[in-house]
Amino acid sequence: MASSFPALIAESLKSEKFRLLDIGCSGGLDPLWRAFEPRLQALGIDASVTECKRLAGLERNPDVAYLAAFAARSADKPVDISAGPAAPLIMRMRDRMSFMRTREIRDARLKQASTEEQLRHNAWEMTGLADPKKPVVLPDLLAERGWSDLDYIKLDVDGADFDILQSFAGRFDALQVIAVQLEVNFVGRGDADEHSFHNTDRFMRAHGFDLFRLDVRNFSVRALPARYIWPTPAETVSGRPFQGEAYYARDVVATPGPAFRLEKLAKLAAVLAAWQVPDAAAELLLARRAEFTSLFDIDAGLDLLAAQTQPQRRRPLPYREYMATFEADQPGFYRPEGPVPAWERLKSAWRGYWFPREKRH
Repeated sequence: MASSFPALIAESLKSEKFRLLDIGCSGGLDPLWRAFEPRLQALGIDASVTECKRLAGLERNPDVAYLAAFAARSADKPVDISAGPAAPLIMRMRDRMSFMRTREIRDARLKQASTEEQLRHNAWEMTGLADPKKPVVLPDLLAERGWSDLDYIKLDVDGADFDILQSFAGRFDALQVIAVQLEVNFVGRGDADEHSFHNTDRFMRAHGFDLFRLDVRNFSVRALPARYIWPTPAETVSGRPFQGEAYYARDVVATPGPAFRLEKLAKLAAVLAAWQVPDAAAELLLARRAEFTSLFDIDAGLDLLAAQTQPQRRRPLPYREYMATFEADQPGFYRPEGPVPAWERLKSAWRGYWFPREKRH
């Protein structure tokens, strides 16, 4: 039996691959998607020539390729990187943050560090870069490479994310995209084109996607630095909401949208489980039970999703038993009265430890 729900779906695919476009791929593809191998096909795009060469040298899947290039909404306008990797507003905000003070302290050492170390500290501008005068428009690039179908887009370039996202305007349906993972900023002045969460959310909902998960990353300011969550200077255990990760997918239970193939819908359920929203995956399975039966064992899938919902149990309950405990309104679905236990406070502060996510640089 498969060890996870995504693995179960990967084993059930008969005619389709899982196609992934990773924009800002430094550090490599998220290991989550390797569950789909050997049916994984991916294209990684990054501005760092050095990093793309390193990743290509390590890659063992012939269907995974890396391209060093800047992405943009138009191929006719050079990408301006003179002011730094992010928009002016973000750059001004960054300079107030404690992680930028750490960068200043470490700057001299980083200039002599390896590319991997520079990328870990988000100092990608110190690596060898692609030509900013020759940006690529991603939907056009996919067409040139014969990609007429795409499952998943991950976009995190620490800068022109919203501009790049808009290059997909009106093209998601034709490409049959089912899920998009985006870095977002929780700061902004309200400008229509700035890379902010409110603009990103409006854009995605206008194109038929719903928000299924939102991770908020807090950053302390240099006036009173807080402890870093990761081994590198980035988000902190306290501070203002500055950036985050937004996970958008098609809510086919509520809104059918484009006519997705059955294996495409199965991949959508796998993505939802990989995002740690197994409830949404279970809802999709139950809504399309009759169709999915031809692909995989629905009850086995529901049991895997139920187990994912019970990480605290050494022997998780099967789906039917788990649901019976909920219907019985058992105390296990509630936190006991009284002060919040220390372990819950620790879990909240160190949330990245409990649910692995995209690596932070």
